[in-house]
This record gives sequence, C-alpha cells and structure tokens, in this order.
Amino acid sequence: MSTPANAPVRQAQRRVVRVTGIVQGVGFRPFVHRLATGLALSGTVGNDEHGVLIEVEGPVEALDELVREVRERPPPLAAVSAVEVVPVPARGGSGFTIAPSVETGRAPTRVPPDTATCADCVAELFDPADRRYRHPFVNCTNCGPRFTIVTGVPYDRAATTMAGFTMCPSCAAEYHDPADRRFHAQPVCCPDCGPVLRFRGGSGADADPVTAAADALRDGAVVAVKGLGGYHLAARARDPAAVATLRARKHREDRSFAVMVPGPAAARELCRVDDAEAALLGSHRAPIVLLARRSGDGLAPQVAPGDRHLGLLLPYTPLHHLLLHDLAEPIVLTSGNVSDEPIAHRDDDAEARLAPISDAFLTHDRPIRTRADDSVLRVVRGRPHPVRRARGFVPEPVRLPVTSPIPVLGCGAELKNTFCLLRGSEAFVSHHVGDLANAATLHAFTDGVAHLGRMLDVEPAVLAHDLHPEYLSTKWASERDGVALVGVQHHHAHLAGCLAEHGETGPAIGIACDGTGFGTDGTLWGGEVFDVSLSGFTRLAHLEPVPLPGGTTAVREPWRVAAAWLRAVGSEHPALADRAGPGWDGVARLLDAHHAGRLPQPVSSGAGRLFDAVAALCGVRDRVRYEGQAAIELERVADPAVTSGYPVPAPESGSDGPVALPSVLPAGELVRAVLADLGAGAPVPVVAARFHHGLAGLLAGTAAGAARALTRDTVALSGGVFANQLLLEAVRAALEREGLRVLVHSRVPCNDAGISLGQVAVAAASLPGHPLSA
Repeated sequence: MSTPANAPVRQAQRRVVRVTGIVQGVGFRPFVHRLATGLALSGTVGNDEHGVLIEVEGPVEALDELVREVRERPPPLAAVSAVEVVPVPARGGSGFTIAPSVETGRAPTRVPPDTATCADCVAELFDPADRRYRHPFVNCTNCGPRFTIVTGVPYDRAATTMAGFTMCPSCAAEYHDPADRRFHAQPVCCPDCGPVLRFRGGSGADADPVTAAADALRDGAVVAVKGLGGYHLAARARDPAAVATLRARKHREDRSFAVMVPGPAAARELCRVDDAEAALLGSHRAPIVLLARRSGDGLAPQVAPGDRHLGLLLPYTPLHHLLLHDLAEPIVLTSGNVSDEPIAHRDDDAEARLAPISDAFLTHDRPIRTRADDSVLRVVRGRPHPVRRARGFVPEPVRLPVTSPIPVLGCGAELKNTFCLLRGSEAFVSHHVGDLANAATLHAFTDGVAHLGRMLDVEPAVLAHDLHPEYLSTKWASERDGVALVGVQHHHAHLAGCLAEHGETGPAIGIACDGTGFGTDGTLWGGEVFDVSLSGFTRLAHLEPVPLPGGTTAVREPWRVAAAWLRAVGSEHPALADRAGPGWDGVARLLDAHHAGRLPQPVSSGAGRLFDAVAALCGVRDRVRYEGQAAIELERVADPAVTSGYPVPAPESGSDGPVALPSVLPAGELVRAVLADLGAGAPVPVVAARFHHGLAGLLAGTAAGAARALTRDTVALSGGVFANQLLLEAVRAALEREGLRVLVHSRVPCNDAGISLGQVAVAAASLPGHPLSA
C-alpha cells in the first residue's frame, strides 16, 4: 500500500539519554535493551562511570515512550535520580546493542546494595530438574551480592570478587543473551564454574556441605557460616545448651540474639507480625526486624532473656535457604565476632578469630570485599525505623537539602560508628563500623573510608568531626594533612541528621537525648532542648546535671550515678548501698570531694545516665555488660497499662523566648518521685512506667513552650535514648497534641550511627558562601 501524498513524513530523531542513580547491577541495560527492541528503536546502551548512557534513534513517539518508561517504571531494584535527554543529529542504523562499559577515570556512579535471593532463583534452587538445583550461589540480575563484592567501578564482573571465576559456556550464553534473566548479571555462575562450598568440622566432612552443617547444628554444634557481608555464628534456637555455649564463647552475656526462621509462617509462630512488618521482613533488603514475641514460643531462654521482642530475619542468600530448608527449624544467627569486635569477613581472619567459638565452618571461596552486618529495623506507625543500617541499604545515598561544592567526610562518633561521604547533595552513609575501641575496628574504619572514596571518586577536602578530643575518629581527622577540619557538636549533629534526612534545614526545636556527648562548655551533655538549624544551634534547656563518680566507670556501673542523684536530692537508699558493696564508701568520698571542690568529676546532663540511675534505684540493673543495658531493661519492665507520669512542670517561657538560656530541667524531681513511690511500696513496673511518662512530659512541655515562644512549628527528636519506644511515643504524642509537627529518624538510626550524616549536613551548610552560613 502506497503512502498518501498528503500524509506527514515521520522522520527519525536521535537522542542521548543519561540516567543516573542506582542503575548499575540492577538489570538496567537489559531492561533498556528489551524496551528499545520492543519499540523498534536502534542504538546502544552502556555503563560508564556516570551511570547508564543510552543513544537511541527512531520515531519521536517511540523515543518519548522509552524515556517515560525509564523515568517511571525502571527495574525493581533501580533508583533513578535523574534522566537527562539531549537531541543529537540522526545518523541512521539498525538494531539495538549493549555496548561495553566505558572507563573515563571518573567514578560518580553509585554501587547498588546487596539484595536477597529473588523468587525465581529460589524456585530454581529447589527444582531437581534445574541445572542450578541446590547451587548455593544462584543469582540473577534481580538479586544477589553487589556492594560486598565490588572492588571497583564501573560495576562489571572484572571489578568484583567474581573476577576469578571464569564463566562456563552455559553461563556465558545466559550472560550475553538479552532475553535471559541473567543478561549481564555480574555474579552469574553455576555448579560448573562458580564458587565452591565447603564444610569443615563435625562428623559429616565428606557429605554434602549443607547437609553436614544441618546435622552438626542438630547435634548441638556452633557453626560459623559465611554470608554476604561476613561470617555468622549459628546454633539451634531451641537448644538451650547450644545457645548457652555460643553466649559463653562469644562473651555476649545478656544482649538478645537474632533468629533466622525458614519462612513467614515460622515467623508468625514466634511473633506477632502485622502487614507492614511482614512486607519489611520479606523485602529484597531482608533485614532483621524487631517483632513482639508470642508467649510460649519454644525458643531457648538464652536466645533473648527478658526481652518482649525478637529480632527475626528470613533467609536472604541461597545458602541460608538451603540450610534452613534442611534443618526446618529456627537458628540463632549472630555476627561472627567476639563482642565489640568487627564482624569477620576474610577467611584467614575468620579462621583465627572464630575457631575458638565455632565447632565447624560452612564456608566458600568467593571473597567478600566489604564487610556488612545485617541491618536491624523496627516498624513504628507503619514505617520502618532503622536501628542499624547496613546490608541491603548501604551504599544508597540520602539526598540532603544542602549541596557542597567540595567533597566532605563525616568521621562519625566513637560508638556505633559510621562515616559519611558527601558528594554534591548526595550523602553516602557507610555500613555499620562499630565501636572504635580497638585496632581492628579502627582499621575497618580507615579501610572503609578509602574503599568508598574510590567507589565514588571522592577525595574529601573537608573532614567534619565530633568535638570530643578523645574520640578516635576525632584524633584520626586531626592527623590528616591537606584538609580543612570542621568540629560539630555531638547533639547538633544528631538533630541536623534528623532534619537533613527529612529535607529540612531548620530552624526547628530539637530534643536530643543520649548518654554522653561533649558540650561546648566542656561538660557532658545528653538531655538537651535546642533551637536548631543545619548551620547552628542555641541551647535552650537541659536536664539537671550531676557528677559521674569515677568518670567512665560510672557508665559501666549505674549504681554510681544513682549515688550521685541521691546526694543531689538529699536522700538515702540503704538497699542500693548494700547492693553496691564495699565500693559505696569510696564513691561517697568521691562525691564529698567533688562538692567540696577538691576533686572535680565529669558532670553530665545525659538522659541515658538518668535512666541508669533510676534503673539502679529500682533494682533493675546496678552494672551493665553492654551499652544502654540498664535503660533497655528499665523500658522492658515498665507496665504498659500505666499511661500517666510523675508531674514535673516544664520551665515557663516568656514572649521573647525561654526565661533563661539554658533553662535547667528539674530531673531531680523525677528522682524524688521515684524514691517516694518505691518507699511507699509501689511495684517497680509501675514506677518505671511513671518515670518514662514523667520524663516525656517534661521534655515535651519544654519543647512545646520553646516552640510557642520562638514561633517554631516543628520539633526534631534524635539521640540513642529515643530508641526507647515508650519514651519516643510518649514525647511524640504530647508534642502532636500541641499541634506541632514531629520529625523522627527513618533513614538513619537515631543513635550515634546517624551522627556522620548530621556532621556532613552541618559542614556543608557552614561552608563559606553557602546561603545557610550567613
């Protein structure tokens, strides 16, 4: 049929389409290839160090459709941040191809996070007719290892730890077939060409490695299992002797263990799981999710002693799926380390450090480049809130409301350390590093900074650090040459991180509650109300400070802080003195010397220390074995039926702001009320609940008064004490009743792991010439 003479001539057009974001390692090129082929377009798509570059030619309607699909319906694991389209002269051609990756010496692309095994791969794993049946490394474009195996960019097989495994002809055919689910899946492999699984120890060394490991677990063994981001230690969760052995060898006396269950049905047998929690548990991120326990769950008491919640996770690698399938019951799965050390991820290191803990090893020969602990989240009001942000989330960036023209490194805090690299307005918060208390953790910090810098092609020009002179992250920053240093107050960083992750610059009222943070006056802060923005803060109010007898010893021995509070309120507690033993007289002398001015002791306004004191007064916890233990256990015993607190009035505010700056919040009145209730025989759960609600009322009332006086409509909440859900919800609800908008963390943890994000936000907003720095 001939074309009518008056019909419009549709000339081909050519466009260059630049796509940035998380667009490598997520099946973007095959997605574009299939899309362009279906639209009968010609051209190419390839990776370079900026992201994905598409050059495409054809009718304008088809070009528009391709761009629309790229923007609005990318592959499920992609996160498109920008799509730029530039018209170029048409030059003809036929067919659409995937071009080789281009290396230009720059690396502003983004590496994707590790992703849980997809449903298609799980089906193959358990299909006896499939060539990958029971292959513990099955993966495809939509799932598998990413960040933990990447050694360089662009993201191609040669720049991963799979580079040493040459694809067999069958895998190579899948890899090069645009119609295949494994088209350009960099970790693709099979039993003929992939990593090799091995089992060492126990009685089944010659059997199938997974079967042997399951048999060892049934026999009560502790098994070291090599996962995506490092080694785990596993034991049967229903075996009290095995769990007790694991606790003793790992030196983890009290803190709850995570439990991996075979599937969603098993999770619901152990815990109450709502729709939002089920979606998070089964998501491609596959984190540990903190869930409310059911009574009579059948787990060993040593799994989570005294805890009303369990941290559950589902299998997220093929190896986990096989192991849980063969064992058919829950296992404890905890980080492969001795408490307070970084997780072991290199085979030789794991052998040296985990051999005294584990009876057997289930391991393989695919190297792990970057360690990554499991992420831990809880669902609050239907939204995920991170407790630890690591595997499955890192290195996804947080987009800030400020942009820095030069790269900034936030060095983070001493405890729960993370670091953060800021490139433009994208803040890349690192995986969980841990407590910078030993050489191994510090090495993990420095190696992580260097590696992520190479991945992002970022050489920091500004280092933002905490004000505490003894933090190892601060000392490390001060020893660097050729960089500018920006000191950021600890609680300013907490609140700035909360503002920044919500796209806010302030000003707002901020409540920061944690254990200790170095203040600008040289004392230890931690129960603070600020008027805060990214570029600065004013300290409006703080909890009444007390000395910490013995300094850091008081953090490990909460009875010492209780003694300081007893002295401050002019009261006694004979039972506490008896529990403290011979040390009581020494602490009393320290306090006498402090008050007489002869022996200064560190002074703290920390909310965490106040919780410690009340926990000791209530007989909940006199000495702790891990950070925050006393406060955690005080929350656990609080009676949920009690919703009223000790009435402690907040300071009044005048029309020009709070009466005094900073106002001192009468925390001593809370202590007096606790002592009075205990003396009258009130049950400890009632006292604990009244204390929580009383402190919440004091903090919320102070913040609401400041908001009225300063005409603020927003309050940000941050600091590790707000991991306490009873306190968080009580403060939040009280502020909302006052008509205030409340910001809480949902992208990074409220604890010190979120400090590095706040540091880079403050540094960027404070750089000379930035609008917020004026």
